[in-house]
Amino acid sequence: MKRLLTITIAIFFLACPKPEQKTGKQFTIAVIPQGSTHEFWKSIHAGAMKAAQDEAKAGVTVNVIWKGPMREDDREQQVQVVEGFVTQHVDGIVLAPFDKNALVRPVEEAKRAGIPTVIIDSALESHDPISFVASNNYHGGELAADEMGRLLGGKGKVLALRYQEGVFSTEQREKGFIERMKSAYPGIVLVSSNQFAGATRDTAKTAAENLLNRFGNEIDGMFTPNESSTAGALLALEDAGKAGKIRFIGFDTSDVFVKAMHDGKLQGIVVQSPFRMGELGVKTLVDHLLGKTIEPRVDTGVTLITPANVDTPEAKKLLHPLT
Repeated sequence: MKRLLTITIAIFFLACPKPEQKTGKQFTIAVIPQGSTHEFWKSIHAGAMKAAQDEAKAGVTVNVIWKGPMREDDREQQVQVVEGFVTQHVDGIVLAPFDKNALVRPVEEAKRAGIPTVIIDSALESHDPISFVASNNYHGGELAADEMGRLLGGKGKVLALRYQEGVFSTEQREKGFIERMKSAYPGIVLVSSNQFAGATRDTAKTAAENLLNRFGNEIDGMFTPNESSTAGALLALEDAGKAGKIRFIGFDTSDVFVKAMHDGKLQGIVVQSPFRMGELGVKTLVDHLLGKTIEPRVDTGVTLITPANVDTPEAKKLLHPLT
């Protein structure tokens, strides 16, 4: 009887993991941005890697594969990237869809393959993603409209240069700006809101130049809804000699924009927290894979940065998330 008890105890201890043994899970997660050149996507990448590091400390190994299209407006390539990861049978996908409709089918295919998707930055017209982690883009547009209204004293003429059709995030910013301007500032006339900047700084510069050639002598303000459109419009204003003369509110962060605010050429930018977006996108997906309860909507916030607060610690943290 004593010998049997000894054997039983020995088997019990052999079955138990030793204190130094790791018993955590391991996941491979694909993070797919709209592009890779803008500072915004670089910050999202850094946030995703920070989430992986934090999970490692908790005993969960997360292999992040970062891959996006070469051009930010390449719908087909982004679709192919998603399909490729479905074929590879990754454990999950974090996706910033360029087009709210074009990426619906590949996300559906991922779901059928048992691969959950978290959408970040820009929404998808689908109920298949398990969560949406992003800013309140409509409110960001409202913030820009309120600052423009304040700068112009409620009177004047402004234009909004849109980004591209089909991109939900910028469409919401444009909608928030236009609707807030019309409802709260009846003394301000919106002379143009149907022109598109395109995907790059160069296409945005050309579009802004065309608008300035047409309306430059009569407008008092301009709004652009993302990093590339803001960069292109700033160049066009500088070339036309109107930087600082036309009140200009943009969107997203860049060292160039900070300098422009210090120089009086840019009166404000609405900024998000892309680092936090990437971080929470990965964390939300890992929590789901671990069987934890997750929120279907995670708001990462928007903030208006102006020359008055650009040098505050809070603003610097948002403007330089990687430092």
